[in-house]
Amino acid sequence: MRCLGALESVRVSPLPSLSVNGGTGKEVTLATGLHLRYSTTPLRSSLSFTLPNSFFFRTRAPSQRTVSFYCHSSLTPELKTTLDKVVSSQKVILFMKGTKDFPQCGFSNTVVQILRSLNVPFETINILENEMLRQGLKEYSSWPTFPQLYIEGEFFGGCDITVEAYKSGELQELVEKAMCS
Repeated sequence: MRCLGALESVRVSPLPSLSVNGGTGKEVTLATGLHLRYSTTPLRSSLSFTLPNSFFFRTRAPSQRTVSFYCHSSLTPELKTTLDKVVSSQKVILFMKGTKDFPQCGFSNTVVQILRSLNVPFETINILENEMLRQGLKEYSSWPTFPQLYIEGEFFGGCDITVEAYKSGELQELVEKAMCS
């Protein structure tokens, strides 16, 4: 999620939430799902709210300064369509940092080694080559980190889930089933 605004500072976390300096001392929940909480202390004031995927927000702060934000999803309809096609085009696909021959992250390397140990054919896509893909994929899967493993067009999980499934034997069963279908 990309947010644009005009304030002293803005912090966006991986989840759809946003904190902004400057506030008045109230808590409000709007019909759009936007939850506002602002408080003022002698040394510091803050405004925090939770964002839906796409919205436009305008408020008048106590200093009569207008604060505006426009937030929109990084997952465009075109990117969603492309990702739908990509994840369904292969039985096993891994979105990772680097490639299967040159992983650029320890977590990505771990998942690559697990898939190789299962002798499963898989494709990789280097998310470091395209920032729009990287951000859009986080929304597409509702998973904020990489690597992201897809099996038969469905999001399976990241490194920790893959490791646990490998240890329990669940991953091998799922991959074998995918290869037979």
